[in-house]
Amino acid sequence: MNNDSIQLKVPSKPDYISLVRLTASSIGHRCGLNIDEIEDIKVSIGEACINSLSLTEKETIFIDFNIDEDRLLIKVSDTRKIIPEKLEESKDRELGILIITSLMDEVVFNDIGIEMTKYFE
Repeated sequence: MNNDSIQLKVPSKPDYISLVRLTASSIGHRCGLNIDEIEDIKVSIGEACINSLSLTEKETIFIDFNIDEDRLLIKVSDTRKIIPEKLEESKDRELGILIITSLMDEVVFNDIGIEMTKYFE
């Protein structure tokens, strides 16, 4: 499974977060990750999608899964590190970012969204 790439495009609706989490779980399992690592990925990708839903009005969320020899790299579009204070659930979104950064091995925010990496052997 070296250099495999999976793209997922879902409507920006909360109903589809479970689909994204299930997809991430399946991909993590195929990578040979253990249950705790898979759960970390599911929680992180769920938080990233909620962030995207809260901070953008785009109609679609794009998720890319890139599997390399030693890592799984997940990109979620329109996820932001800076949470506007005026946002009603700003504390929840800030907590979500903290959760993501504590569960994933590497987290990078860029103009497109977020890149989350989980390394494996």
